[in-house]
Amino acid sequence: MAAAPVWSVDPRTGKQREQVAVEATAQEVDTAVRAAHEARGSLADRTVRSAFLRSAADRLQAAKDQLVEAADAETALGPVRLTGELARTCYQLRAFADIVDEGAFLDVVINHPDDTATPPVPDLRRYKVSLGVVAVYSASNFPFAFSVAGGDTASALAAGCPVVVKAHPDHPALSELVAKVLRIAAAEHGIPAGVVGLVHGFEAGIELIKHPQVAAAGFTGSVRGGRALFDAAAARPVPIPFHGELGSLNPVVVTEAAATERGEAIGTGLAGSMTLGVGQFCVKPGLVLVPSGAAGDGLLKSLTDAVSDTDAGVLLDHRMRDNFIAGVAERTELPDVQSPVTPGAGGEHTVSAGFLTVAADRLTSEGAYDLLLEECFGPVTVVARYDDDAQAQAVLSRLPGNLTATVHLSAGEAAGEGRGAEILAELTPLAGRVLVNGWPTGVAVAPAQHHGGPYPATTSTSTSVGGTAIERWLRPVVYQGAPAALLPAELRDENPLGLPRRFNGVLER
Repeated sequence: MAAAPVWSVDPRTGKQREQVAVEATAQEVDTAVRAAHEARGSLADRTVRSAFLRSAADRLQAAKDQLVEAADAETALGPVRLTGELARTCYQLRAFADIVDEGAFLDVVINHPDDTATPPVPDLRRYKVSLGVVAVYSASNFPFAFSVAGGDTASALAAGCPVVVKAHPDHPALSELVAKVLRIAAAEHGIPAGVVGLVHGFEAGIELIKHPQVAAAGFTGSVRGGRALFDAAAARPVPIPFHGELGSLNPVVVTEAAATERGEAIGTGLAGSMTLGVGQFCVKPGLVLVPSGAAGDGLLKSLTDAVSDTDAGVLLDHRMRDNFIAGVAERTELPDVQSPVTPGAGGEHTVSAGFLTVAADRLTSEGAYDLLLEECFGPVTVVARYDDDAQAQAVLSRLPGNLTATVHLSAGEAAGEGRGAEILAELTPLAGRVLVNGWPTGVAVAPAQHHGGPYPATTSTSTSVGGTAIERWLRPVVYQGAPAALLPAELRDENPLGLPRRFNGVLER
């Protein structure tokens, strides 16, 4: 593997700014993984690792100015957006620290022997243990929240798993800075620096997923890249769990009653959602089913006005810009596809937002128009005009899995009139998060959150946001008939750690 230089690049100009590192060799990947593996014991104490997570959050917050400046230089996402994303990242670290302290994620269940049962029940004690080293593949569009200190890393560390992060090439300098902060926080608690490894380079990512001491992986990125790594994880001599977020169209259905009642507001809201962050959110609405006729026409006028007033923006890198321009061109070349506001090149380094329209009947059967059912990363969405409910249902029936699905209902439909409940039932199999009268951009970090969905949205049924993300890096183990003196503290009758548990069928808090 050639040790090519890794450069920080300014997306506003496409020019290299500084050399950050070199691409990791196979030997360097091996060294990083082995160091992480050796650091596992330092995370065994839940008190230590929750304190580490809080220190990491504090130190990241203290370094805010430097980190935001570095992130903006490499991503052009802007200080306001990046400051908010860093705050979210710090909140997420602290939230996982609280989860570690509470201990419910260990899922402790104890059954004493019962000879009267059929068949008899022996002494059984179940809880969850960490898997081992987790490989984390950073995302391009969230340089804090889905990268070195993001949700995969935070949840893995909370589970007691060291991580080795494959840095994203769009923000290598920031990745180095964040990794340094995490290692300083680790040192405060006697945790070796190897608990957070960092490698650069495409080949390093491949070596990482193949390493025998990597026990699981988390990925956020493209369908093509994620599927290649997913297949590699499954093809190992010992396959490992691969939790990948790959791609999502995030369909929206607008009922005729909703369009009649508040079409202008829906159009304005759609414009804000599809252009937020220059359309670089994984939950951007990419397909919107809007009724034909006057009600839908009013919505489109509002959408046209709002999108036309949106400034051109910079995408994360020029490769994405080229793909966006090419993807839009390929879609607009399809017969009968219209572009009321044409998206594309806004300048030498920017892109302009826009949207396409097509009759929904073009999407109800397999053919060239299937291209409109694929994600196009950037500030564009497809509006499909449907004539009746059956036509809208036919389009929905052809969609792959998604992170989100949304329906906009009228006040009466939301109160139970009409087909509101039926539409909700039609959308539920399509996505991990179903919204009513809202927009999917913006993923709250909350205990009840689920950020995942049927393939290709994700490769597993797990979430990468919210407290239950920790479950990805754990496995259950049961001790049967083990003497009390040999049991881990978590499984002893006297419950010395004060853990929530189910004891002989009774839930104890």
